[in-house]
Amino acid sequence: MVTDIDTMQADLLAQIDAAATPDAIEAVRVAALGKAGCVTGLLKTLGGMNPEERQTQGPHIHGLREAVTAALADRKAALERAALDARLANETLDMTLPADTPPAGTIHPVSQVMDELAEIFADLGFAVATGPEIEDDWHNFTALNIPETHPARAMHDTFYLEPPAKAAGGGLAVAAGRAGAEHEKMVLRTHTSPVQIRAMRAAGGNQPVRIIAPGRTYRSDSDATHTPMFHQVEGLVIDKGITLGHLKWTLETFLKAFFERDDVVLRLRPSYFPFTEPSAEVDVGFSMVNGKRVIGGSEGWMEVLGSGMVHRSVIEAGGYDPNEWQGFAFGCGIDRLAMLKYGMDDLRAFFDGDIRWLKHYGFSAFDVPTLSGGVGA
Repeated sequence: MVTDIDTMQADLLAQIDAAATPDAIEAVRVAALGKAGCVTGLLKTLGGMNPEERQTQGPHIHGLREAVTAALADRKAALERAALDARLANETLDMTLPADTPPAGTIHPVSQVMDELAEIFADLGFAVATGPEIEDDWHNFTALNIPETHPARAMHDTFYLEPPAKAAGGGLAVAAGRAGAEHEKMVLRTHTSPVQIRAMRAAGGNQPVRIIAPGRTYRSDSDATHTPMFHQVEGLVIDKGITLGHLKWTLETFLKAFFERDDVVLRLRPSYFPFTEPSAEVDVGFSMVNGKRVIGGSEGWMEVLGSGMVHRSVIEAGGYDPNEWQGFAFGCGIDRLAMLKYGMDDLRAFFDGDIRWLKHYGFSAFDVPTLSGGVGA
């Protein structure tokens, strides 16, 4: 019996060594270790042996199985290495051919315009300020002199969140230091104006403030010129002796630099905003070129900004004495500025994620806005 096992092992190892393809290796494996294989048949005989025979024959049979299994694995690995070596030897790469590089990424127009705004206002002495996109009712409405009955608070315009006590994860933190703050409603901010309040309170009520606050805002609206999430930039100046003339000069300087034209003409129309008094809508003159509106000249007027002198109540909410400190504020949509400057017709395309649109309207990462080289690409 032992002699027969040794003979079988020698024969199987010879077959494995002679196998030249993966299919040949598989055929040997099935013949030896398959359900009807010779080694499997020997293993099945162990159940019918008495203890003495099993003790004598068992180690030889198991040794046969282990030797065949190991030989199969080694031969299979050797064949795979040989196939890989042959493939590497036959495959060549001509390093002199031009590289087929993937399309380069581009900067989104909104990001580019934000950089342009930061560059222009930095030259005017403004800092960039940021704030949370999930705001409490006090910062988003009350501190900005927006009464409880104002339409901007309506559910159809504002995204309200669950009260902090019901929100997942233990709720959301709100500004401390005000009675009942822990019970305030939380909203997705409807404008970046809350950043103005936070900037004033951070300044302590005793030093000038000069900031812009670009960022994402949210309102329940969607069409060709409105999206539920959009981008705004707010500007704020708080100082002593500030007048409406400072506001007009700042906006005129900004728009001339942004549109890179000296013939930009402004018109301020009386308006109403809860957080400014007096308030003014800012129109910019445009001309018709090849059937399209181009900023510059005065063939017609187009609204681009809202502005005004900061309301006394807002100055007080920011921790300043309105009898000593004055200020002006303005705000506009960054997406709208991008549309006007770079000739885009539909705001929804800004958020579609279409690589073809971005390839057409996007900017190279090297197109860094500078006042000396031009803020536009």
